[in-house]
Amino acid sequence: MKTEVVIIGGGPSGLLLSQLLNRGGVDTVVLERTSRERVLARVRAGILEDGTVNLLRHAGVGARMDSEGLPHDGCFLTDNDVMVRVNFHELTGKRVMVYGQTEVTHDLYDAQDARGTPIIHNVDDVVINRAETNSPFVEYSRDGARHRVDGRYVVGCDGFHGVSRRTIPLEKRTEFERVYPFGWLGVLSATPPVSQELVYASSEHGFALASMRSENLCRYYVQVPLSDNVADWSDDRFWKQLKMRLPHSVAADLVTGPSLEKSIAPLRSFVSEPLRWGSLFLVGDAAHIVPPTGAKGLNLAVSDVYYLHDALISALKKRDRSGIDAYSSRALTRIWKAMRFSWQMTTMLHRFDDEDSFAAQMRRASLGHLSQSETARRDLAENYVGLPF
Repeated sequence: MKTEVVIIGGGPSGLLLSQLLNRGGVDTVVLERTSRERVLARVRAGILEDGTVNLLRHAGVGARMDSEGLPHDGCFLTDNDVMVRVNFHELTGKRVMVYGQTEVTHDLYDAQDARGTPIIHNVDDVVINRAETNSPFVEYSRDGARHRVDGRYVVGCDGFHGVSRRTIPLEKRTEFERVYPFGWLGVLSATPPVSQELVYASSEHGFALASMRSENLCRYYVQVPLSDNVADWSDDRFWKQLKMRLPHSVAADLVTGPSLEKSIAPLRSFVSEPLRWGSLFLVGDAAHIVPPTGAKGLNLAVSDVYYLHDALISALKKRDRSGIDAYSSRALTRIWKAMRFSWQMTTMLHRFDDEDSFAAQMRRASLGHLSQSETARRDLAENYVGLPF
């Protein structure tokens, strides 16, 4: 099989890149290690930045998002019972959209199916060959046979554990990492939201987040030790802990119910540089991971896609390689800004096991500064709704 761009990874970033390239006249093949059902079963982020919303519309996959998504003008940050609202729209003129990653993926699959794009699922033993040259090819196994796809470029959208980043020789890349000493226990429940806007709660009992996927589907989180397992957390224990961490005025309105899904995600910050080696490019979690506190994971992958799709179209259709030559540096500039914001939000809202009394006072002082300073709220709002691409 031959194509112009081989995309490894059939999640939202790989599908969005394929959709944009196809609309620009570039042929693609998408390889995904799991089934479509497994991809669509992943419960992930649900907050879309303003730029992400606009790019999805540009890609022709924004209609259902605009119809069913929930625009949010702001969010709350709290310290015990002290609540501070950050009004994104008032401060920046922009909003975020609550629309689950699973729904974005559904929309992208529908659009790609309509175009007839080859999306090959259940591939195994993927190997990227001659990535450093102008004639790369990808081999993979499926149904007991070995297959090959030749392309002009290869893009790794295959996540932190994928093959793409590891294809770049270790001596050619530099990795930066911070692992946080806690995780988030997330529960999905078919209940109405406790608040019409997200609530980021810091308390003496630990961090909690009240978010939603729709008017009748909520996603709640509590900070837990990395040593915890999902089996340690009954629904009853989770709801009790969530109520303890939310401000009393919010917790009083909490509607509980059986969990539909429950999982623990460790928190880390990770960046691998560069994002290009020869004809191979990295996108999203293949190159960077952010803690979910700043709602940047999917959105940061989308900004990578924004830079790369335009660069690849220019290289393939106009013989202009300036975009692909600049891709890594352009994307990394925005990545590090998002890393800073996610680190700042994580530090400001979480309790650390080895922290002293000074750390708790700094969290309170940070929230107090937000409550009194429009400049501080604007800085948070600008980062939350998304810095310009």
